[in-house]
Amino acid sequence: MSEGVSSGGPGKGEAHEHAHDGDRHHKHDDAHGDHGDHGHSHGDGHHSHAPTVSRNNERVVLIGLCLTAGFMVAEFIGGYLSGSLALIADAAHMLTDTAALGLAWASFRFGRRGSDEKRTFGYMRSEVLAGFVNALALFLLTIWIAYEAVERLMTPEPVLAGPMFIVAVLGLFVNIGVFLLLMRGDRDHVTIRGALLHVIGDLLGSVGAITAAVIIYYTDWTPIDPILSVLMSVLILRSAWALLRSAAQILMEGTPSNIEIEELRRYVLSEVADVADVAHVHVWSITSGRPAATMEISLAENGNAATAVDRVKAVLERRYDIRHATIEIRWGEQPADCPLQAPA
Repeated sequence: MSEGVSSGGPGKGEAHEHAHDGDRHHKHDDAHGDHGDHGHSHGDGHHSHAPTVSRNNERVVLIGLCLTAGFMVAEFIGGYLSGSLALIADAAHMLTDTAALGLAWASFRFGRRGSDEKRTFGYMRSEVLAGFVNALALFLLTIWIAYEAVERLMTPEPVLAGPMFIVAVLGLFVNIGVFLLLMRGDRDHVTIRGALLHVIGDLLGSVGAITAAVIIYYTDWTPIDPILSVLMSVLILRSAWALLRSAAQILMEGTPSNIEIEELRRYVLSEVADVADVAHVHVWSITSGRPAATMEISLAENGNAATAVDRVKAVLERRYDIRHATIEIRWGEQPADCPLQAPA
């Protein structure tokens, strides 16, 4: 069965040192990332982008949080006084925005903290947790709006179109400002994408509220208020589902969407002559844009154990931007793809 690189065999001590060298490279990459490295693209068609936890991201999210929280209160009051479900729904969405941006800000604060003995990858995955919570909040919001809309359609209530229009227009400008602010951050972050989705939902909500106010003012047809509230919520469900899937994939340590395990295995075999077989390949993401991998390799006849691991690591970084990889050398005649067996 499989033996680790530290067990007997020629050159195994050197291979063991190289197999763990990736941990040192990973720490160097993390430190370099804090100084603004945003990844790179490779000429073979595989583009990569490893987002960083930067102070700029933290700053834009904090400003957006303050603006959103401030106007949320005003919109709740305006919706209550005007009797508009569209405004109340939009204010409720802004409440989730406030929570989402608060989580985003907290995730960046924690994400800049270094690794320690208990959290060897640091706090980078906190941004994925924030994105997951954001998506769930969007789903819950649409359910609440649908319930309130049915209630309003069954029991219509008067709506003051003038105050509703004024508040909706102010909300539109605030949301545009927050959206442009977040666009200055790193949009490859799950957290930033989640915050942008919330703000887009608010923009749609403000447009819907303005439309409803105009229709009510000229026709007195109040059902347009709950109807538009439902429509603007449905529009964000698709984006919320995409965000939920993306965050869940990382939390479940699924293979990144741009990597196919069998294609990776064949590519390593074709690029590294010292390697005769690659097996037990596992690839996952530590956080958004930070893939990691483990695998076992069998050396070709006369393969150089001292350099094979480094060459595999170089191939993985060049092609897939995998900067943290643990490579184990399998010694002996047994095929590398045999199933593992429990000890007797």
